[in-house]
Amino acid sequence: MVFDYDVIVVGGGHAGCEAATAAANLGSKTLLITMDMNKVAQMSCNPAVGGIAKGQIVREIDALGGQMGIVTDKTAIQFRMLNRSKGPAMWSPRAQSDRARFIECWRHILETTENLFMWQDTADKILLKNGEACGVCTRLGVEFHAKAVVLTNGTFLNGLMHIGKTKIRGGRISEPAATGLTEQLVSLGIKSDRMKTGTPVRIDARSVHFEEMTEQPGENDFHKFSYLNDVKRELRQLSCWTTFTNEACHAVLREGLPDSPLYNGQIKSIGPRYCPSIETKIVTFADKPQHQLFLEPEGENTQEYYLNGFSSSLPLDIQIRALQTIPAFRDVQIYRPGYAIEYDFFDPTQLKHNLETKKIKNLFFAGQINGTTGYEEAGGQGLIAGINAHINCHGGKEFILGRDEAYIGVLIDDLVTKGVDEPYRMFTSRAEYRILLRQDDADMRLTEKSYQIGLAKEERFESLNAKKESRDSLIAFCESYSIKPQHINSGLEYLGTAPLFHGCKLIDLILRPQISISALAAFVPALQENLEKVPHSQREEIIEAAEILIKYSGYIKREQLIAEKINRLEGIRIKGKFDYNSIQSLSTEARQKLTRIDPETIAQASRIPGISPSDINILLVLLGR
Repeated sequence: MVFDYDVIVVGGGHAGCEAATAAANLGSKTLLITMDMNKVAQMSCNPAVGGIAKGQIVREIDALGGQMGIVTDKTAIQFRMLNRSKGPAMWSPRAQSDRARFIECWRHILETTENLFMWQDTADKILLKNGEACGVCTRLGVEFHAKAVVLTNGTFLNGLMHIGKTKIRGGRISEPAATGLTEQLVSLGIKSDRMKTGTPVRIDARSVHFEEMTEQPGENDFHKFSYLNDVKRELRQLSCWTTFTNEACHAVLREGLPDSPLYNGQIKSIGPRYCPSIETKIVTFADKPQHQLFLEPEGENTQEYYLNGFSSSLPLDIQIRALQTIPAFRDVQIYRPGYAIEYDFFDPTQLKHNLETKKIKNLFFAGQINGTTGYEEAGGQGLIAGINAHINCHGGKEFILGRDEAYIGVLIDDLVTKGVDEPYRMFTSRAEYRILLRQDDADMRLTEKSYQIGLAKEERFESLNAKKESRDSLIAFCESYSIKPQHINSGLEYLGTAPLFHGCKLIDLILRPQISISALAAFVPALQENLEKVPHSQREEIIEAAEILIKYSGYIKREQLIAEKINRLEGIRIKGKFDYNSIQSLSTEARQKLTRIDPETIAQASRIPGISPSDINILLVLLGR
């Protein structure tokens, strides 16, 4: 039998789930093929969502009408806003999730989304017609036909796990690897390579001496991931715990280095610099006497804990003996050891910005298959791939986010323009326009764009407009309301800031770093009355948004001007206009890289590593600019 769909998504991880729900919610008849329906959106590594820059991506996914923020809020067992000591451009939400509830919540969404169907199987071949993708064939021998195919295979393509000298084929512990697809795609001219990642030991909390650790509680203010008012944290909130390794621990780890796959030549693929294994830490930072570890709960009602900071592929006995040297783990019992995993990925410079492959029409890649790491990076790519797969089927302009519009835009542009030489992880430092890409205003940046293509629904769009109206009204009040010294100086003294010698507008007081709108309202009745007009369900969020715009308006405007100047180069399209190999005035490196990447615009060309300003000037001269 042959079955027909608009969009087929292969892989039920974070990228696949977002891609499938996006395509289906836009109206495409969509099939999600996954090896195990009981492990959709599995949190393969730590049971957490968000963090530095990653939290901004999750808020963007939500603002666009994706699901990760909603699922995270509903299954969160701890929430924190990181980087509060820095400016709001650096604030990053992070949550611990109940791993089992996360899967359960996602599966409910998948099974109740109109137009979305599921099939439990392994896709091992792309079906082609006239060189274009037109479906997949599965291990069970079933053919599914479609107008677009999205591959989101995660770490499963020829996955190989390592624990000491033990090697196990698989994409995740106790789950088989996927074979066949890499070999087929390579035969079609798509370049592949290998990457490596790792995960730590899982610990039984009943064996932990928590009195030897430092408690790290969460926060319970209004912050969350989803902008929807009716999405709340529903589960019991739990603490994380911190401790440190020590010299005795390091001594045991060093004993195991000869049997470490990372150091005995067993693993040859590219690993992440920014999230090193514990054995890499003791080698790279040999002078450090200790490294911090974070013990994180896996769920509301389980004894399983994740030991963040202790990723390892060392032999089992070395992992356990090293842990036993740490006071909190002297009686440790584990559920499973840490392990490393190697897997295939494809050079992302072979993709267009809509995540369609350049060589095979109708075929899209998203997630770790593109050389990224992290649930959030995968989810963001999946959402964009799903949207564009739908557009590919039904027509319309491709949906692409700019570097000044979203961290997701930065992520995808980095991938397709620069490629990867290690697992790509998003950092705030990768974005030129961090002040424009704050976590608080992702809805203001993106929801209208998503509403226009039909993904963000009416309820979300109306909520955005109401929020924007309330925020702007509050700012306008602060700009117009005057205050005299005799009415406010006692309050200013209480707030620890200098008194007034003459009257001023409220906004001038809010610009002071010691003063917040909420604190000032206690001494200005008219301001308090104005705040009470703000809808209660969004009040704190709207006040924070208004305050950020007031305090940082100068920085925001300056960055907007810079972005507008760069965007002029984004408007100069060069794809198909040059035979770069024939332009002898370009450097040899520039000719090679411009030919390989084939950038869409002058701005994209300028971001290719190795392309100099003089190379860009030559192209502008040839364009008559």
